[in-house]
Amino acid sequence: MMMAAAIDRFGPPSALTRHELPVPKPGPGEVLIALETAGIGSWDTSVRDGSWRKPGRTRFPLVPGVDGAGTIVAIGARVRGLRIDDQVYAYEFANPQGGFYAEYAVAEAAHVSRVPKHLNIRDAGAAAATALTALQGIEALDLRPRQTILIFGATGAVGTLAIQFAAHRGATVIATASGPVATRLVRRLGATHVIDARRNESIDHLRDYAPDGLDCVLAFAGGKSLERCLDLVRSKGRVAYPHGIEPEPGKRSAFRLKSYDAVANARAFAKLNRQIAATKLRVPIAATYPLGKAAQAHRRLERGRVLGRLVLRVRRASR
Repeated sequence: MMMAAAIDRFGPPSALTRHELPVPKPGPGEVLIALETAGIGSWDTSVRDGSWRKPGRTRFPLVPGVDGAGTIVAIGARVRGLRIDDQVYAYEFANPQGGFYAEYAVAEAAHVSRVPKHLNIRDAGAAAATALTALQGIEALDLRPRQTILIFGATGAVGTLAIQFAAHRGATVIATASGPVATRLVRRLGATHVIDARRNESIDHLRDYAPDGLDCVLAFAGGKSLERCLDLVRSKGRVAYPHGIEPEPGKRSAFRLKSYDAVANARAFAKLNRQIAATKLRVPIAATYPLGKAAQAHRRLERGRVLGRLVLRVRRASR
């Protein structure tokens, strides 16, 4: 048996409580991970409150969590390239055997990679879903050196990583941030310019920072402020956003609009690991909570304005 944070019904953060559940068993192409850390994301709150659910009947208790890091303790018969005792990080969405808010989780081997040398186990547990989403957003835009990109929603778990990937490509990065602490954070991560999207006069400075128009926009939030920023995208510019952003950016004839989902497979992880090393990626952690305080972490997330990512500490890190 194992300890987990799970729900017996859809509901508010208080629905997320401690459970004792059977340890899941890996299938032929899966691995079993003894988790040390798990990431906490806004998508987890959608699973918890029922606003996102798989078709069909939901099986309770339901363990949230799409990514985390730990040590492989069992492998399926068809698994190649991974071994017991490997330290790994993983991204597994909608696993029928439960998510990563637990002492153990199962994941398909293709959705698992060894922890990059540059990251410690805590940061790796916070980076699987977010780093894949950030990097694949940059790739969807075909961002090139000396181009200008606006990262809208730059202070969140995905945006803080996207800033670094964009800056490493030699782009001029304009980031949205509100307040001095957030502004200092995005500048440290590589933003050349910063605007406060909550203030109209700050958005007006976009014309000064990108006099020829924005080449690209990577949006991790939507709304009227984003639409004002999109007015400055140059003709034939590119705008990308991951599915789940609400409201979605409005379509316009002047630029190409692309939505995407983060994809996890061996090739995607290999590319991500190279970029993590080249970028010397930093993973901003806003706060760490023990597994038994998952409900408290969800309450913090729902209050908003989290700089970076929240993390669950399942076990004490071994390094």
